[in-house]
This record gives sequence, structure tokens and C-alpha cells, in this order.
Amino acid sequence: MAVDPDFLEHVRDLFAGLGPLRTGRMFSGAGLYVDEDVMFAMVSPDGQVFLKSDETTAQAFRDAGSRPFSYRRGDRSQQVTSFMTLPESALDDPEEALHWARLALPPAEAAAAEKRRAKARKAARARG
Repeated sequence: MAVDPDFLEHVRDLFAGLGPLRTGRMFSGAGLYVDEDVMFAMVSPDGQVFLKSDETTAQAFRDAGSRPFSYRRGDRSQQVTSFMTLPESALDDPEEALHWARLALPPAEAAAAEKRRAKARKAARARG
């Protein structure tokens, strides 16, 4: 199942205040990016929006009723606490959605920076 294009457009509109956004396929969902490689959100095929989080932001998300991203692997459910659901009240409120997206940016920027460093280390090793 793929992400509903109309819903994805709605989510892009919610976060438009962040500036230019790029989307990319992610499993059967979509990732939302700022600054080319900073993935701050993802949309699941079942219409849930998840925002990047870390130990400094997870509690605020939990306090707002957010849940971590989870998926099934075999007969077990796996939780990924580095992505939390966008609070439901923010799905129809661009101002509130932007608040949560801005909270997700620092963890997303840190993850993107680490990914860039790892890529540079790998390239340096390949050069010998």
C-alpha cells in the first residue's frame, strides 16, 4: 500500500512554513526532507505522520499523546522511538504542526550530520 497522494499533499501543506520540502520513498511510505538530506518526518501508508525525536524531545511527544513508530518483524513488534506520531490535534492545525516539526528538526539535523560523517569516513577508507 502506498501513501495517499492527497494526504501527502495535506502533510506538505502543514509543514510548508519550514521552507522548501522534498519527499522521498521510504519503504511503502514517504519521508519528508528539508535542506536536501534532513528527514524530519515520515508518512506511513496507513496515514500516520511520524516526526523525528530523540531523548531530549521524546517526553514532550509522549506528553502530547504521541506513540513511537512500530512495525512487525516476523511474530514480534518492533518500536522505533526515534520517530513519534504527530499529535492528532496538529493534523488540522498548521501552526501546531509547525511547532512539532520545529521540535523534530534538531534531532533530524543531528542524524543527517552523522550520516554525512559516516559517508565521508567510508569514502576515505575506499580511497585508501
